[in-house]
Amino acid sequence: MKFVQGKGASAGVAAGPILVKPAGRKPELRLDTCLDPQQELKRFQAAQQQVLQTLETLKEKAREQVGEEEAGIFEVHQLMVQDPDLCEAIESLIQGEHFTAETAVREAGKQFAAMLEAMDDEYMQARGADVRAVCGQLEEALTAGERNWTELLTRPSIICADDLTPSETLQLDKSLILGFVTSGGSANSHTAILARTMKIPAVVHTEIDLAEDWNGILGALDGSTGAFYLDPEPQVLEALKEKQVQHRAAEDALEQYRGKPTSTADGRTIALYGNIGQPEDVDLVLENDGEGIGLFRSEFLYLGREDYPTEEELFAAYCTAAQELEGRKLIIRTLDIGADKKVEYFHLPEEENPALGFRAIRICLKRPEIFYTQLRAILRASAYGDVAVMFPMIISVEEVRAAKKLLEAAKAKLREEGIPFDEDLEVGIMVETPAAALISDALAREVDFFSIGTNDLVQYTLAVDRQNASLEELGKASHEAVLRLIQMTIANGHAAGCWVGICGEAAADPELIPSFIAMGVDELSMAPGKILAARKLISTLRAR
Repeated sequence: MKFVQGKGASAGVAAGPILVKPAGRKPELRLDTCLDPQQELKRFQAAQQQVLQTLETLKEKAREQVGEEEAGIFEVHQLMVQDPDLCEAIESLIQGEHFTAETAVREAGKQFAAMLEAMDDEYMQARGADVRAVCGQLEEALTAGERNWTELLTRPSIICADDLTPSETLQLDKSLILGFVTSGGSANSHTAILARTMKIPAVVHTEIDLAEDWNGILGALDGSTGAFYLDPEPQVLEALKEKQVQHRAAEDALEQYRGKPTSTADGRTIALYGNIGQPEDVDLVLENDGEGIGLFRSEFLYLGREDYPTEEELFAAYCTAAQELEGRKLIIRTLDIGADKKVEYFHLPEEENPALGFRAIRICLKRPEIFYTQLRAILRASAYGDVAVMFPMIISVEEVRAAKKLLEAAKAKLREEGIPFDEDLEVGIMVETPAAALISDALAREVDFFSIGTNDLVQYTLAVDRQNASLEELGKASHEAVLRLIQMTIANGHAAGCWVGICGEAAADPELIPSFIAMGVDELSMAPGKILAARKLISTLRAR
């Protein structure tokens, strides 16, 4: 038996025969240099179009199989294929050095990948693998060298590879994949993200040297602990199989809570909602028996574009979500651009501390034409379902009143135009700053509900940058200061007749849910996959 400790990237246990991705041969390059640079440029451009088309096909397949967010991986690769700097480097090597298109792609790709991998930022380091994958596809297109190793997957197997590109992952028959094991990669890689979405156990960064003579040998892995076993001993295999049985039994046991109301043991009902970023994500909430949408992150409709979405585009997205929910509540958070969510066409100023800077409601009130368009779209969608609007990053009563004034202006214009909307549309705010929590008694007199955004509330209360992984242990919602602010907000909201929800990672934390229930929270909003487990826990608690 060979044991290797890697990093767990996708939970679950798997055991079965191993299939090693062949190391493969690099496509045979004809020559390093050429006599006709113009002809080579045409070859490069043709290969570029071929790869773009392949990526478009894969994107649509990803959208159908694993969702919109994961399909975005292939949009990133499409952008890389057309990246002006990369293309300029390739074309310069062809024209200036008389390199063949294949050699230019290879050399430029190596340079760009090395540059990214040398950066301190882990996210940018991971993008180096994307550059290598894209340039590999360009080389294959130029040499017509198709590496169809994915066709070797003919029976349920554990896939072992140095690393896997998103394209390779998606081309594999999901029904035959028992698990993934890679010698490289990271838990934040696109392949790891796809594995989690597809609920396939995965272990990455094992740093092992793969051998093709492993093919057919029994392997086993634990995606939670990062353990990988080659030819496991019987007792190890039995222990893993038992853990797999327990994992599946736990998931199956949650099914008994599907279709049931979310209520405590003493009969108090709690609304249990899901968080989404795109209309397509509504399906995930419904599949996991969510009772509504507690947070539609509407800024995602502004990302990945070259210009502002129109009112009609926003209306279409909101209306689709409202209709698919069939009467369940849809809370749309207005634009929360800024901080870690940058959009080039907004032309936001560079800031030393963007999390404390020009973002969210501050942008909307300074640029009312953007805000007004979004408010009209939300109001129009309210005619098609139970829609509510929520303003983020509030620190004062004045901000709430200014936002409501624009909302009333949009209502007046829609009435004048004869366009229907819900006159009783609920208006709420996110309480995600200590300032908002401390004046929540005054804010509650202005709105219908609060949603306590724990991710940012923790960041601002504890002075812990939520993007800094080294501070993760300090940024806990269980900190007494954070819990006191939450309790104060709930009490002040209820005193003024507001209902109060909690949104963020803490909303699904089994250690914190009992405290929230005891505080009297009315709603919890979380990642869709955690809804049934939360309902089970709540059913065992007493609210009084």
